[in-house]
Amino acid sequence: MFPILWLFNKLIEIYSFLLLAYVILTVLINFGIVNSRQPIVSAVGEFLYRITEPLLGPIRRRLPNLGPIDISPVVLLLALQFLAVTVNYYVGALAR
Repeated sequence: MFPILWLFNKLIEIYSFLLLAYVILTVLINFGIVNSRQPIVSAVGEFLYRITEPLLGPIRRRLPNLGPIDISPVVLLLALQFLAVTVNYYVGALAR
């Protein structure tokens, strides 16, 4: 496997993990399980928001309003997986 392709796949993996962590933290805060006023929770939440919002924001603006349900993380995860599979397919075809 090409080192650049490996790095690309790992970056997609890490970003997907951070996106899932953001979703889980948001759910925990919304249900009152975690106090968002705690300094560590606040710092982690702010970090995850700043990392994920540049890609989630444009998706949220284009999706229809579904009320309290936010499906933009699901759309982003699907798009990231589609991108990874597509790149791996075409780079693999170039290697043959």
